[in-house]
Amino acid sequence: MGKYFGTDGFRGEANVDLTAGHAYEVGRFLGWYYGRGDHRARIVVGKDTRRSSYMLEYAISAGMAASGADVYLLHVTTTPSVSYVTRTDGFDCGVMISASHNPYHDNGIKLMNREGEKMDEATIRLVEDYLDGCLEVDGQPFSKLPFATGEGVGSIVDHTAGRNRYMGYLISLAVYSFRGKKIALDCANGSAWSIAPNVFRSLGADVHVINDRPDGLNINLDAGSTHMDGLRRYVKEHGCDAGFAFDGDADRCLAVDERGELVDGDQIMYLYGAYMKERGKLLTNTVVTTVMSNFGLYKALDRAGIGYAKTAVGDKYVYEEMVRGGHRLGGEQSGHIIFSKYARTGDGILTSLKIMEVMMAKKETLSRLAAPVTVYPQVLINVRVKDKKAAQDDPAVQAAVRAAADRLGDTGRILVRESGTEPLVRVMVEAPEKAQCQELAQNVVDVIAAQGHKAE
Repeated sequence: MGKYFGTDGFRGEANVDLTAGHAYEVGRFLGWYYGRGDHRARIVVGKDTRRSSYMLEYAISAGMAASGADVYLLHVTTTPSVSYVTRTDGFDCGVMISASHNPYHDNGIKLMNREGEKMDEATIRLVEDYLDGCLEVDGQPFSKLPFATGEGVGSIVDHTAGRNRYMGYLISLAVYSFRGKKIALDCANGSAWSIAPNVFRSLGADVHVINDRPDGLNINLDAGSTHMDGLRRYVKEHGCDAGFAFDGDADRCLAVDERGELVDGDQIMYLYGAYMKERGKLLTNTVVTTVMSNFGLYKALDRAGIGYAKTAVGDKYVYEEMVRGGHRLGGEQSGHIIFSKYARTGDGILTSLKIMEVMMAKKETLSRLAAPVTVYPQVLINVRVKDKKAAQDDPAVQAAVRAAADRLGDTGRILVRESGTEPLVRVMVEAPEKAQCQELAQNVVDVIAAQGHKAE
């Protein structure tokens, strides 16, 4: 990860870690970089409902236009819609202003290439070099970038038509009417609030919506895919057939079955993977997961005769593995689900439509479809350490991890990994019983401490 951009964009507290000045300069770079030569860059921009998203949208758009780019504003929309519009409307790149599931005071800048995929690391490094005043492109240093003048100055125009086309695209992917189904949607007071309900209503569902009153400060506030209790209660109390919760920029979706029970990303991957396999559509017979997927998912996939790949945590890595192996389905336990035939990113609303497709096709309840995945108890202990690599490489720590793995056998697993952003080693154990998880995880933590790796 770079100095400013992590696995999911440039993110931090608005006007502290990520300022309007940063946004303007990122815009200056993008407008110049994609407009080199005789080409006038075309860039599409979307944002979520945070108060600071407007400030950052205006700042980055001003920077782009000052460098000669034409800027097309989708306004409040979802991250996957920016991806879709970027690749289908021939834009040079796409920008989403969002901090996803973070609280309102944080924000972020997500960059996408012309294919609607997350921006490549080489271009990200150039953006960071420009922010640090040490940009070099094609062997030429650029301490400052030229301003466009005269007719070369870029324009900034409304492009809500692109968002509407994305909604039409989602509706076109549905193969069944949802008439007769009572569906609850938790829009997290974020990007999904004006899109998801309209899509579901267009498909005939009896739609019940919560957390669809964004005020700039309430995005993800006790709402959406990171706070599922409200939707679980609503589905149960109102007799809904299912409920779907999105995060702030709607690239995630978690579900609730008719009993009010959570259906997480692992269960979603299983039920749709099994559905694809039955129809001969799971072309490589493989689902791409991250190392944090639950052990119960792997046991269920084994029983179904479906293979799986494991990547580092992050939907970026899931997508890269899907492209490398030609896989059709992948995702994270958190609800980033990627259907590579239809999208280049996780898409929460698309995920909810695909779950509905399986329910309608098989005429089954969501609880029955998710039932083959037994979610194993999990304990995760974060240990603040002096040196992450030294702690993990310590022979005594490795011996403790092996001892735990031997005790678990094929009934569970232990995973010890470094945090990508903090001085932490994460010790995770999954087993049939919570007490065993706690015991084995604590044993490893105690060894880390005894070996002197724990930070004060």
